[in-house]
Amino acid sequence: MTLPTSAISTDFAPFLIQPHFDPRIWGYRDLRPWFDVTAGDEPIGEVWLTGDQCLIASGHHAGKSLGQLFAEAPAELMGSIAHPGSPLLMKIIFAKEKLSVQVHPDDAMAHKYGEPRGKTECWYTLSAEPGAAVALGLKPGVSMDEVRAGIHNGTLESFLNSVPVAKGDMVFVDAGTVHAIWPGAILFETQQYSDTTYRMYDYGRPRELHIEKSLEATKLATRSGKIPAQALSDRTVLIDVEYFRIERIAVEKSRLSSTLRRDGEPQSGLSYLFAADGAARLVSDAFEPIEIPTRNIAVVPAASPEFTVENSGDLDLIRIIPRWPEAAA
Repeated sequence: MTLPTSAISTDFAPFLIQPHFDPRIWGYRDLRPWFDVTAGDEPIGEVWLTGDQCLIASGHHAGKSLGQLFAEAPAELMGSIAHPGSPLLMKIIFAKEKLSVQVHPDDAMAHKYGEPRGKTECWYTLSAEPGAAVALGLKPGVSMDEVRAGIHNGTLESFLNSVPVAKGDMVFVDAGTVHAIWPGAILFETQQYSDTTYRMYDYGRPRELHIEKSLEATKLATRSGKIPAQALSDRTVLIDVEYFRIERIAVEKSRLSSTLRRDGEPQSGLSYLFAADGAARLVSDAFEPIEIPTRNIAVVPAASPEFTVENSGDLDLIRIIPRWPEAAA
């Protein structure tokens, strides 16, 4: 649905989100130079960029939580939508140690256990050391009996595919895929808004495992894997699946917001702009300029006025467009 002109509002100009730094046992104590942040009692493993608890850092709604604004103004944010709520969770993953071997449920299994949605996700590699890799899916021919035995005898990792990653790689993690993030890469994760994770194996760390549910969620073969980028005349499509489309947008000096939308995309709808490198500036006669610092994200509501994106220097701009199948169900 396209919002009528009367629905365009300066109250819903693009706005910045304040990152939320989430402690994880496998994370880093010092995130510099990525963020000027050091850990307290626990290491930091995830930087949530669009969590419901994240505070809005600019504009008319500054100081509110993102979750509060989605509850108050779903149509202004999303356009046509059946019910409120953030469609996507975006994070940066800082893994100093191996994460648990885990699996996420698909929508059907999530609904079975009273959860609103499953968790399909993807990882865009922001940085990678030589030899960096992730564990993604089971090797061909591995059986569920072998998976169960591997959990109990500590050999599960030997059944996993090791997938090398380099800066700029996009990895798709379909729900039901056994996977693990290993040290050596900094990953920008986009996922269905769900924090449901079933741990299969955790390298002896004293955390709860979810063995039976993880086995129930596991699919021996999925669509997961590295996604080849699709270069178009004015952008590069990094991934395009049922829950999200992610693009690298070319901005030499400046670019009108109307040109960010691809052919066939509605004139209004929610999107996000992430400065993977460099910085961006959004300018408009309708609102004060907005600076997007490196590794920060701005929300572009459906009701946003038009604007211009300016390259403030070395900009690598990533645009994320959510899709939310359950909203149309």
